[in-house]
Amino acid sequence: DGMVMFIMSEVMFFMSFFWAFFHSSLSPNVEVGGNWPPCGIRSPNAFSVPLLNTWVLVTSGVAVNYANASLKAHDYDYGSVISMIFTIMCGMLFIALQYMEYHGNSFCISDSVYGSAFYMLTGFHGAHVIFGTLFLIVTFGRMWLGHFLSNRRFGFEACVWYWHFVDVIWIAVYILAYVWGSGQLFDWWYSYWNGDVWWVKFS
Repeated sequence: DGMVMFIMSEVMFFMSFFWAFFHSSLSPNVEVGGNWPPCGIRSPNAFSVPLLNTWVLVTSGVAVNYANASLKAHDYDYGSVISMIFTIMCGMLFIALQYMEYHGNSFCISDSVYGSAFYMLTGFHGAHVIFGTLFLIVTFGRMWLGHFLSNRRFGFEACVWYWHFVDVIWIAVYILAYVWGSGQLFDWWYSYWNGDVWWVKFS
């Protein structure tokens, strides 16, 4: 119950950042030129690094589920260990890719309300990925030392719940901040109907 309440409180934190993002994007004021993203800001390509990060986290969620199922099935060696190592590596890869994306962005947190809302939302999630990866490492260490059994693994399941929370929040961040919030979804839709998408051109 305590872990569920903790995750719910974290959801409320993210709701406040989503609200701030929507408040600014749904009715952009004159200070940002009435446009979203504001004029002069080139939003990140939603279908490059962010999409790769989405696949990384979704894959890690499948792997940590497999580790939990292996532990439940008394597989304390290969299934659970390899899956946990893979999940930890996915978490580290996500952090590295997020850093690369930030480094390549053409705007910073002080570039209008778009920069502030974007970096607060994605950065807050990135901090949770860092914490979640550390949580996974500690849980893996405990599993290696034999602290978990098939009928005594709440600490392990709490880690799995938290990692799934991180996964689900990222999917929302990706869809709302990268795809919808950057305007790229509408650009793609317009290109699709005008035959400018490569698989439409050559079909």
